[in-house]
Amino acid sequence: MVEIYTSPSCSSCRKAKKWLDEYGIKYIEKNLFVTKITREDIKQILEKTENGFEDIISTRSKAFKENNLDADEMTINELLDFIVENPSVLRRPIIVDKHRLQVGYNDEEIRCFLPRELRNVIYCKNCDNCNCSYVNALERALSDNFIENTSKRN
Repeated sequence: MVEIYTSPSCSSCRKAKKWLDEYGIKYIEKNLFVTKITREDIKQILEKTENGFEDIISTRSKAFKENNLDADEMTINELLDFIVENPSVLRRPIIVDKHRLQVGYNDEEIRCFLPRELRNVIYCKNCDNCNCSYVNALERALSDNFIENTSKRN
């Protein structure tokens, strides 16, 4: 299941949720200011990053600047504790599932959350009719029947 960490005032978060809704991708929303993020949540996110904390922390955030912190000088435990107490330092949205991570909204990169069958149809891979158009493939992919059949296999 896809989880998305958001904040209500974040326009990128709204765009990401709208995109997930448009493609029928079920998700659990975790508002960072209502549901407290845990150290375990952060560790699971970090497992999927390429550059660790650098990928998920905004060092330009108010909380980071006010505390005059240098992430490079902090231990992992200090950073984890700081994030738990100051979730506003996280870049948003954070979209994560069992295998993938997307930090921030990027309309190209977010496509990694499309089920493989849906991606294949959208990009006309293994298409029965090689003359089909992108629009027809997309309409077929987004039909309730296709999404229902795809989600039953997962």
